[in-house]
Amino acid sequence: MKRQSLIFLVLALSILGACNKSLDPQVYSSLTNANAFQTESDAIAAVNAVYARLKGPSIGDNYVYWTVRHFALTDLTTDIGHCSYGGDPGQLSLAQWNSANGLIGQDWQYAYKLVSDANNAIYNISAMSGITEAQKTQFLSEIKFCRAVAYNDLTDAFGPVILSTEKDLASPNFNSQPTPTSVETIDSLLIGDLQAASAALPLNYANNAIYSTNDIGRATKGAALTLMMKIYLRAKNWQKVADISQQIIGLNVYSLYPSYLGLFTEANKWCSENIFSVLCDANTNGAELMNHFGPLNHPVVQNRWQYYAVSWDFWNSFDDQDDRKWCFYPSYTGVDGLKYMQGPTLTSVAPPGFSYMADIATKKYADSTGSVLSYYDGHSVDILRYADVLLSRAEALNELNGINQESVDLINQVKGRSHAKQLTMANYTQSTLRDAILQERGWEFFYEGKRREDLIRMNKYDVLVNAYLTRIGQPAVVTLPKNKYFPYPLSQVTLNPNLNNADRQ
Repeated sequence: MKRQSLIFLVLALSILGACNKSLDPQVYSSLTNANAFQTESDAIAAVNAVYARLKGPSIGDNYVYWTVRHFALTDLTTDIGHCSYGGDPGQLSLAQWNSANGLIGQDWQYAYKLVSDANNAIYNISAMSGITEAQKTQFLSEIKFCRAVAYNDLTDAFGPVILSTEKDLASPNFNSQPTPTSVETIDSLLIGDLQAASAALPLNYANNAIYSTNDIGRATKGAALTLMMKIYLRAKNWQKVADISQQIIGLNVYSLYPSYLGLFTEANKWCSENIFSVLCDANTNGAELMNHFGPLNHPVVQNRWQYYAVSWDFWNSFDDQDDRKWCFYPSYTGVDGLKYMQGPTLTSVAPPGFSYMADIATKKYADSTGSVLSYYDGHSVDILRYADVLLSRAEALNELNGINQESVDLINQVKGRSHAKQLTMANYTQSTLRDAILQERGWEFFYEGKRREDLIRMNKYDVLVNAYLTRIGQPAVVTLPKNKYFPYPLSQVTLNPNLNNADRQ
């Protein structure tokens, strides 16, 4: 028996050895940094890969960064967003996060993935000889714009962060533990990049000499100017905001979309209000917005989670005539036969046949005319849009000049699109108009990644969030300046102890 086993083993090894001869790998090509950046198509592929980082580069992670996860930090942590689930989103919703929160770590991770891809593309495209200088300028401008989006998000969330640019690739030190760079220094880099980009980028890509189709999702002159305006807005450089917003308006390429809800339908991939958006296609690497934002047990928009919702407090703040109030699912009969609606009080127990919802789902990313039968959807995500330019200019002029008619008119222009009640200048002072602008921005930009930065800029983050937490029976735990920034993710602090969380927990 042992001899038979030995013969079998020898035979098996002989066969395996013979097979291995036919399995020797044949290398047809080897892609390296040295040979990857040779042609125009190589450069375009690198540029497109940087854009892809805003959404998620492949099927399976299309909920990261600007297609869901980023909103957890920017809206869920405010007086607007609400999550009735536990875990990481529940902590953020109750302002009880810590450095181990997975959503905080993911926001850092995916923003830096974009930065890393951008730096690599800038480094290699800059050295290319197989493209024209005009092409090189175009590609580098687009990439630096995308990198500026990532660094603007990182500094909004974390304040001073690690600054890494293409220069670090010349002689990389993989064991370095750099110290964070100040927001002011990073802003200076971003403004320089955006100034150059705004001078180089076209207004649009119709009949473009480099791209063969009208690539509406690419960075433009208006996008570079608008992001630069936003950086100055955060720094409260009101004159720069006023000047740049007027320049954007003077481009005469942007206008408000006729209807608020129509702006966010899946069918509206692009319009004159969108200055820069993340574009998705349900059939080709779509996003997962509807899954996270869609209503529970809805008869049409089915199998959704209502993971990212808004507070009833916020929904009740709208006037009934405001179209934006109806950009939600306030009541419906579910597939389970229950009537879903708002309870009369926070502690009310629903009678048989009813379900009192803890929060309310929005149609902004879950409209019933979208990809309701698909796990992935084709919703666009607006990072920069024209309404923000108008309201930013209104805020800057109010800070520069006090109460003024132009600020009121700009606010009313945004309100008018939604048939909301108009403001009258005689009823306001500089201070009360500032409050009205903050409220208007909440109504206009909920779940567009702007609420937390607005509250912090206007010194209302602790006031309004604590008031909201108190109203829903939760501890008022937000304090400033401690909670101005999120803690550095624990995983990053472990790698680099120079990321100090002593004052952020």
